[in-house]
Amino acid sequence: MLPGFDPNVKVRLLKQLKDEADIILCIYADDIERRKIRSDFGITYDSDAMKMIDDLRERGLEITAVVITRFKGQMSALTFKRKLERQGINVYTHAPIPGYPTDVNRIVSEDGYGANPYIETFNPLVVVTAPGPNSGKLATCLSQIYHEHERGYEAGYAKFETFPIWNLPLRHPVNIAYEAATADLKDVNMIDPFHLEAYNEKAVSYNRDVEVFPLLRRILSRISEKDIDYRSPTDMGVNRAGYAIMDDGAASIASKEEILRRYFRYAAEAAMGTGDQEPVDRTASILEEFDLRPEDRSVVLPAREAAVMAEKNEGNRGIFCGAAMELEDGSIIKGKNSPLMHASSSLVLNAIKHLAGIPKHIYLLSPNTIGSVASLKKDILGQPAISLDLEETLIALSTSATTNPTARLAMEKLKSLSGCEVHLTHIPSPGDEKGLRQLGVNLTCDPHFASKKLFFS
Repeated sequence: MLPGFDPNVKVRLLKQLKDEADIILCIYADDIERRKIRSDFGITYDSDAMKMIDDLRERGLEITAVVITRFKGQMSALTFKRKLERQGINVYTHAPIPGYPTDVNRIVSEDGYGANPYIETFNPLVVVTAPGPNSGKLATCLSQIYHEHERGYEAGYAKFETFPIWNLPLRHPVNIAYEAATADLKDVNMIDPFHLEAYNEKAVSYNRDVEVFPLLRRILSRISEKDIDYRSPTDMGVNRAGYAIMDDGAASIASKEEILRRYFRYAAEAAMGTGDQEPVDRTASILEEFDLRPEDRSVVLPAREAAVMAEKNEGNRGIFCGAAMELEDGSIIKGKNSPLMHASSSLVLNAIKHLAGIPKHIYLLSPNTIGSVASLKKDILGQPAISLDLEETLIALSTSATTNPTARLAMEKLKSLSGCEVHLTHIPSPGDEKGLRQLGVNLTCDPHFASKKLFFS
């Protein structure tokens, strides 16, 4: 969300340390079982874990092992385990520890961490990562520290995370955007009381870190059989992001945009049944704190205006969908659905025509191309709707580009859409969502369905 922030910065750091680091990836067994979705990528956590492995390999980094945490024999987790093992990846399972995290005597014993298999590592630095929060990273680290100590080695622990940023004000928009991003986890930012007491310095942390710190100190001290040096959760962190903000105003604006995006995301998840209402309400209260309304997102009202335009088209048979995109230069482009095309498809074609300087009346897709796809869907595949979703439209555009120089010119502008803001008046179909994600836009939608049908293929 921060202008100029490189989301690959941790990978770049790992590349510099690859000759002295092992990488362990954690994933919570129940997240695999219930097919938890990473809303930013639109893929399940287990798919994201495999994507992370592939992405790291492409950068010359190999995963040492994968750990399935809190494993209780879940069938989906077993399938995931076998799939990785067939690819030569070491997979370990850690069972839940009764009494965790309060029963320190049991946790730091052969019946606790000692019951977990030791993950064999080879380098002095061990990096533990995961597809998302609550994946068991901390427990895996502590389990390894226990086993290292049993083997006669001293091992330490530190956390490398970006948000909340400890040396920004508690209610700074950047830190509040973190609260919005974790509303489903009920994270709340707070002043680190241990840091304040130890150093008389205010530092921003969050409830889970503050709550677990006394237990974490006890566990680490019990393992090492001595007091640890850390005096606060903030002490454990490695975070310099606050020092890199050169334009606080731009960072604050971007943070408020992120809060708005999170609000729409939670509302859509609640409508689809993949989320509940509480994160929506929590994020709505954050909007009130900053005197924001959902309509303050620049593309919301234009998208709804486009839906009104679609309503005037009698061929839509009562389904009126609108879409809007804000380009890098601030231009707002609209799209609406029609009997031949989804609103997302219309939006993207209008946007690339604008960027390429192509007049509106010139078609990028010939009637023959659209007719051929429609015939395939209706007459051969037996689908009831012939309207092209975005994924189908992009394929048709690439086909047209082989013989149509205008379509080829427009297609080259697709990469300019990355990072643009997009809003739909409806929850996108799978083909629309996949196409928009591949283009790299920041997508939000109203919590409404484009159809009364319950199944979308």
